[in-house]
Amino acid sequence: MTPLLTGRTRVAAVIGDPITHSLSPIIHNAAFAALDLDWVYVALPVAGGNGDRAIEAMRTLGISGLNVTMPHKAQVAAAVDRKTAAVAKLGACNCVYWDGNTLVGDNTDGDGFVSALQIELGVIPSGMRVVVLGAGGAARAIVDALARHGADSIMIMNRSPERAREAADIASIASVGGPDDVASADLIVNATSVGMGTNNASPLDKVLIQSHHLVADIVYVPSSTQLLCDAEEVGATTIGGLGMLVHQAAASFQHFTGVDAPIQVMGESVKDWLSPK
Repeated sequence: MTPLLTGRTRVAAVIGDPITHSLSPIIHNAAFAALDLDWVYVALPVAGGNGDRAIEAMRTLGISGLNVTMPHKAQVAAAVDRKTAAVAKLGACNCVYWDGNTLVGDNTDGDGFVSALQIELGVIPSGMRVVVLGAGGAARAIVDALARHGADSIMIMNRSPERAREAADIASIASVGGPDDVASADLIVNATSVGMGTNNASPLDKVLIQSHHLVADIVYVPSSTQLLCDAEEVGATTIGGLGMLVHQAAASFQHFTGVDAPIQVMGESVKDWLSPK
C-alpha cells in the first residue's frame, strides 16, 4: 500500500546532475516503509555549480536529510555549517543532516565500503595490503577508510600518476603503485567506473589476479562486472558494489532519522529492482 503523504511527512532527497538513474529513493523509501516512518525520499536534479544553492534550499524548505552525488560533493562540503573529519580531509560530502539547527556534512562512502566487507564477508581490513584502482572521489574515500581501519599498506594505481600521488596524500600508508604491486596484495579494489553498464571492460589485466586475492568492485550495474568474472575464474573471493551502496545509504539513513537502518530490507529492495522482470 502506498503510504499517505501529509503535511507532517518529512522529506529527504538526493541531488546530482544527472540523477534520474539513482537507486537511493528505492533504498530509502523501502527502509521508511519497513519501519513505518512518516518520511519520503526523492531525487532532485540540480545543475552543476548549484550545490551551495541546494544547501540554502535545504534550510529554506526544511528538507530533513540530503544525499549528494556528482558534481556537487566539493561545493556542498564548503557550504555546510560543520564538517566531519572525513569531509574535512577529503573535501567531498555525500550526506548532509541536521544536528539541532546546524547542517553537518559527512562522507559515508569509505565507511560504507568497509562495512560491506565486514558484514557481508566477515573481512576486517586491519593488516591488509591493498591495491586501489582509481584516484577519484570514491577512491579517496576508500583509501581514507581503509587507513583508519588499520590497513597495512595501500598502493594506488591510476592512469595519471599525478592524480595517484594526490590520492596517496590522503593517508600516510598510501603510495603510488603499479602492476608489480598486485601479486603481493590481499585486497584489490576497483574504484573506477570501468565495467559499468554494458561495458565489459576490466580495469585490470586478468593475468594479474590470483586465487588468494579478495577483489572488490564498487560498480553495481552489472552486479557481475568483467573484473569480478575474471577473479571468480581463478578462484578469488569477490564482492560487488551493491554492498557499498547499501551500507553508505544505511549510514545516511541513521544520520537523517536517528534510527538504526534496516540493512537487510534496503539490500533486498535494490536487488529486487535490479533483477530481470
